[in-house]
Amino acid sequence: MELVYCILYIAALGIASHFLGNALPRRWFDETRFPYRSFSWEQEGQIYRKIRIQSWKDRLPDMSKICRDMVRKEVKSRPTADSTKRLIQESCVAELVHFLLIFASVPVMVIWKGAWGKLVFVLCILGNLPFLLIQRYNRPRLCKLYRRLSKQN
Repeated sequence: MELVYCILYIAALGIASHFLGNALPRRWFDETRFPYRSFSWEQEGQIYRKIRIQSWKDRLPDMSKICRDMVRKEVKSRPTADSTKRLIQESCVAELVHFLLIFASVPVMVIWKGAWGKLVFVLCILGNLPFLLIQRYNRPRLCKLYRRLSKQN
């Protein structure tokens, strides 16, 4: 029965995170400030190439392709500074939401005490971590594109 409760809890978190992510004002997110700016050890996102992120990131599900109320997470064929800035903000929101999902998954260890609850928590981390890494990898490249497009205007 604990498995069912964990599944229901995680599903509720996923649904709530969708609404939270859509409701957050984008003006709250500044890619040049902590925690969204690249840390020096990330080498502007290049560190993630060591785990071959560029080869698997596009294979993961993208909720913006499923939910029509979300901004599509793709660079247009003719990007503008405004559309690129919006993608940067969306990457900040996505990073925050996936971090909060990891944090909010801690109660699964209370719902299902013992090793199984810990395993479910680890699975929640592993389910969200790739999406955090994708944001950390993509954002510096989007920022570079944004700077270039802003100079052209």
